[in-house]
Amino acid sequence: MKTVSVMHGQPYDVVIVGSGPSGATYARILHEEAPQLRVLMVEAGPLLSEQAGLHVKNLADPQARAAAQLASQGPVTSLSPESATPGPGRPGTFLLRRDEFAPNAGMPAAAMSSNVGGMGAHWTCACPRPGASERITFLDDDLLDAAFLEAERLLSVTSEAFEDAPFAAEVRRRLDGEFQRRGPAAIQPMPLAVQKHPDGTVTWSGTDVVLGPLGAAETRGDRFELRDHTLCQRVVHDDGHVTGAELKDLTTGAVSIVNAPVVVVAADALRTPQLLFASGIRPRALGRYLNDQPQVISAVRLPPDVVEATTVGAARNSGVSWVPYTDEEPFHGQVMQLDASPIPLAEDDNVVPGSIIGLGWFCATETVEENRVEFDENPDHYGMPRMSIHYNLTWKDLRVIDEAKEAVTRAGKALGTFLDDRPPFLLPAGSSLHYQGSVRMGQHDDGRSVCGPDSQVWGTAGLYVAGNGVIPTSTACNPTLTSVALAVLGARSIVDRIQ
Repeated sequence: MKTVSVMHGQPYDVVIVGSGPSGATYARILHEEAPQLRVLMVEAGPLLSEQAGLHVKNLADPQARAAAQLASQGPVTSLSPESATPGPGRPGTFLLRRDEFAPNAGMPAAAMSSNVGGMGAHWTCACPRPGASERITFLDDDLLDAAFLEAERLLSVTSEAFEDAPFAAEVRRRLDGEFQRRGPAAIQPMPLAVQKHPDGTVTWSGTDVVLGPLGAAETRGDRFELRDHTLCQRVVHDDGHVTGAELKDLTTGAVSIVNAPVVVVAADALRTPQLLFASGIRPRALGRYLNDQPQVISAVRLPPDVVEATTVGAARNSGVSWVPYTDEEPFHGQVMQLDASPIPLAEDDNVVPGSIIGLGWFCATETVEENRVEFDENPDHYGMPRMSIHYNLTWKDLRVIDEAKEAVTRAGKALGTFLDDRPPFLLPAGSSLHYQGSVRMGQHDDGRSVCGPDSQVWGTAGLYVAGNGVIPTSTACNPTLTSVALAVLGARSIVDRIQ
């Protein structure tokens, strides 16, 4: 039997569960707009660096970077790194199926990270705005656009960091000639969360950039506390109101309850509904409408005459171009040069920087209630309810994927020569890491959503959800900017509520 110690009184105004970009957004906005509030942030994983939430790509030492990625790969590696070995997934993540207690039907590549900063310590930093039907129509356009501007400020988003990357202009010229897009859907540099320095080097935005002064212990002050290796086991609530959170120190096993009138659950699209389920908060839509973005990839080499005619010099940075989503072509393309590509490229040591191009097309899929993450009373490695994922593509999804393969083929032929004889291929479901919809936002409490437009859970005052799981629409664009924008709106609603 576990021993629970109760901290009496009202030590915190807000508890934030999860330290990724969306949880950090709540902390930052509350700090800026209501600095008198006492905020506690808890994270089940470890602190990877002195600067909380630092992107591991900014760690210059390869061994330090590898160690940080390994420590992020779940409860086994974060608590016993000396006995851990790299997993089969993307560095810094662990597959759900690695848990022997987690059946995983339909999404074999489902993965997550467990560390301070969440996926914000490992992501590609792509921050496109949603377009056309990707946008949330029941939110006021001006309000949403203002939230996007604020999200871009928090993430330090720019489209200009790699304008001088080798061949970037030529890549976009060739893509434009093939796709002939105009207006907001035109071929353009990908907006990225990155800061470029005068010497040409870049700093990738991790969650530390969102946290701002809260990311460093010496600048936090006494109104914000961050605890790593701390698992929230349950949101405590009574008569439809949040009263606090039950926390477990994973290093000692001690369990305590902290009191707070507001709890924000920003664990990720799989673990946020898991915590609500464990807390006995189970609206009909919880875990349902789970949405992935099927990912079609390939790689090409620019023609020799283009490479030979261009002076590259000592270029350090790779270009990233963007083929935006449209309702007529419901997918979006990331065209990533050389080391920015998410897939293995050439093994030739003499490859000219920027001349090898990775093509990744993300597809929008239908929002289907039956696609879901379910939970039962059997424990996972953290002692939380075991997950099982049920996910299938519709006939319309399969048609969109085929159209995306054709688009990648067109893009590849316009750019150069494919690296091998394989046609563009679909990665296993879950590879995108862009899961959405599991705690989706809605305009009305009609059983088809978990939270309202302010991200507050229906029927539980003071409980907010955050992250990609809140996004209710079918999207193809990278979701982080949208989830941060929604977190801005949610945080400001808390400020209005408390003040």
